Amino acid sequence: MGFMSFVGRVLFASIFILSARQMFTEFGVDGGPAAKELIPKVDLAKKHIYSQLHVNFPDIEVRQLVAAAIALKGLGGILFVFGHGFGAFLLGAYLLVSTPLLYDFYNYGPNEPQYSALLSDFVQCVAQFGALLFFWGMKQSIPKRQLKKKALKSKAA
Repeated sequence: MGFMSFVGRVLFASIFILSARQMFTEFGVDGGPAAKELIPKVDLAKKHIYSQLHVNFPDIEVRQLVAAAIALKGLGGILFVFGHGFGAFLLGAYLLVSTPLLYDFYNYGPNEPQYSALLSDFVQCVAQFGALLFFWGMKQSIPKRQLKKKALKSKAA
């Protein structure tokens, strides 16, 4: 069971680790293609938040957002592979912030071609977030004392 759990974590985290590596290699001076894709979406989100809450945001450096995404995906993925709950937290934080921003299907009508692709990607990220919540819940449900007692009993036998 332990080996299969490790393989599952490696496969799951490889999505994030490989994506972070690609973003890192393409980063460049301007933030790379990820920053170019993110600029209009951040501007649209700022306008939407201002129209609803009447709160002005300062200028957001998109290059720093891309660097933060690389750090969250890379570090979170590596920690998640080794079964660390903090890795799941970092990946969850990344998904919680980036998913509504990147996959803004709600800005399109159901008849537009972008709608179904964005909705599909949005639902996939929600499923990944659910898997991270499941992992985190499982990590929290295993009492640490029980693990120590089992380790002691196996040594005594």
